[in-house]
Amino acid sequence: MKIKCDFCGSMIDETLKSCPNCGATLSGVNRLSSKEPKTIEQLKEWYTAHTLPPEDVTRFFIGKDIKEPKAFGIYKNVGGDFVVYKNKSDGQRAVRYEGTDEAYAVNELYQRLKAEIADQKSRNAVTKQKSNKTSKKKESDLSFWLIAGVIIFVGILIAIFDKSPDNGYYRFDNHDYYYQGSSWYLYDDLIDDWIFADSSPEINSDNESEYKTSNHIGKRFEDSEWYDVDDDDDWDSDSSWDSSDSWDSGSTDWDSDW
Repeated sequence: MKIKCDFCGSMIDETLKSCPNCGATLSGVNRLSSKEPKTIEQLKEWYTAHTLPPEDVTRFFIGKDIKEPKAFGIYKNVGGDFVVYKNKSDGQRAVRYEGTDEAYAVNELYQRLKAEIADQKSRNAVTKQKSNKTSKKKESDLSFWLIAGVIIFVGILIAIFDKSPDNGYYRFDNHDYYYQGSSWYLYDDLIDDWIFADSSPEINSDNESEYKTSNHIGKRFEDSEWYDVDDDDDWDSDSSWDSSDSWDSGSTDWDSDW
C-alpha cells in the first residue's frame, strides 16, 4: 500500500522506514518492537494501563466484533483470521486487515489508536489555551454570543468547504508553521519554541507548494510539547490519558476508510 510522506508529500511504499525523496522518517510506517503490543490481550492491557476512557467513549473495541456505526475494532473470527475494521458513520464496514498475522493486525489498530489519542490531545490543548485566554478577558454577554455565533458559523463553513492541508511544515509570510490535528502552530524565533497560532496562514490543499522540511528550524516541531505522536517505539511517555480531558469521538473522521 502507498502512503503519503508528511514532509514532501510523495506517495511511497508503506514498508519503507524513511522517504527516498526527502529522507524524512515516516510517521505512518508500521513499527514493531518488544515494548509494543503484539496480541489482542496485550493491546487490551496497554489500553487499560494508559487510563484511556471506556471503549464506548473512544469507540475502539479490542477483541470485539461490533456491528453498530462509528467503531474501530479487532477480533478473531471463527475461521481463525484476525480482522481489523472500521464501521463508518453510515454503518458501512471498511476492513483494514484480515489474515493470520496477529501482530500485524494488532499493530494496525494500535497505530490508529495512537493517532486518535494525539488528535484528541491536540484538540484539548487548543481548547484549554482558548479557555485560558478567554478567562483573562472581561467580555460582555453580547460579545460572548457574537463570538460563539462566529465560531459556529465558521465551523459550518469549514465542514462544507474544508480544504485542510496535510500534516507537516509550511513556510508562509517569512514564518514557519506546522499543521497537525486541524490546528496551526507557529515557530517563535525569540523563545526558540513552538506556540499555538492565533490565526491560520492562507495555506490549503490547493496551494501546498510551500511544503518543506524542518532542517533550518532551531527546534523541530516533533520535539515540542504540542507534538503528541512520538516516533520512539515505546511511545509510553505521551500516550497516557489525562482524566481531566474530554474525549470527543464525534470529532473523528468516520466517513473515511481508515
